Amino acid sequence: MRSSFGSSRLVRLLGEGVPVAEAPGMDFAERLSLWLNAFDAIGLQSAHQAIRSLDAAAGTVAVRASRSGDLADDLQRVRSVLAKAIAQDPLAMAATAPGDEPAYLPYQQRHLELQRQMEQMVGALRDHARQAVCRASPRLRRLAALDAALEQVLARREQETLPAAIALLKRRFEQLRSAGTTDAFAGEWRQALLAELELRLEPVTGLIEALRNEARAC
Repeated sequence: MRSSFGSSRLVRLLGEGVPVAEAPGMDFAERLSLWLNAFDAIGLQSAHQAIRSLDAAAGTVAVRASRSGDLADDLQRVRSVLAKAIAQDPLAMAATAPGDEPAYLPYQQRHLELQRQMEQMVGALRDHARQAVCRASPRLRRLAALDAALEQVLARREQETLPAAIALLKRRFEQLRSAGTTDAFAGEWRQALLAELELRLEPVTGLIEALRNEARAC
């Protein structure tokens, strides 16, 4: 099973300015194992056993196509709100005097604030989508349980990894400042944040797509 686990748009964008090490040739399971410790593996095993015990014979609830459509609208609203927030100029929002040489601190502060907003809004949307998926059918109930287990196991590593983008972007800023071309940095910074947003939205997009496919099959 192959995955874009280590080759997301965010990784590619950051790697253009600052090389990001990857482990080529590894499949999804191998890459995932690098993120898990023994306790994580035990937790996933327990979750897997619980998922398998879910009653596959339970009655299937008719899935309305409008349900996946409503969730898709919610997804678009969250994406739009966060994209507009990313588009704001962090230098204009910072308390800097006109004519001051741009520094990275305003970008760093705004990046952290935007990451908190993404975590809150995307997290709430993901939970909402999972509840809708859980009610759709026994098969999707198991998918929702798996998504919840993976979110819990990977949350710690995500919290450790995503902030590393700030350090990589700082290195890129210093490179550009040394070359006297910091004007180009704002665009790169926004592209990295938009890529991070899409990365965070991938699980929600997958849940909505699964619900849409279930509605088509009914």
